[in-house]
Amino acid sequence: MGISIRMATVHDLPAMQQTNLWCLPENYQMKYYFYHMLTWPQLLWVAEDAKAKIVGYVLAKLEEVDSTSNGKNGTPDPVHGHITSLAVLRTHRKRGIATMLMQQSQREMEKVMQAEYVSLHVRKI
Repeated sequence: MGISIRMATVHDLPAMQQTNLWCLPENYQMKYYFYHMLTWPQLLWVAEDAKAKIVGYVLAKLEEVDSTSNGKNGTPDPVHGHITSLAVLRTHRKRGIATMLMQQSQREMEKVMQAEYVSLHVRKI
């Protein structure tokens, strides 16, 4: 099958947006992808096939924590990540691609940004 996971580049953003349009009901303007790329470049990953076609992506971010807000027991909320968007083309589903994208994004959140956990909100279609 030859699927590889790699960090996204600015040149991948149009293909990521196109994958989003094909797969998901909630779509984003290109400036939103650029914002993520500029702010959290380590958290954007793509899956590409043997022909270098983007077949999936994960768009993630670090949640902005208000230093004045408190979590449980009056302690500051922990640093945590959020999966903004995850999509795999229908032709490439059920191959573990979304899992690979999620795991890579989670590893980077923990390694680079010391995130303690990651959240993902799922909507029924």
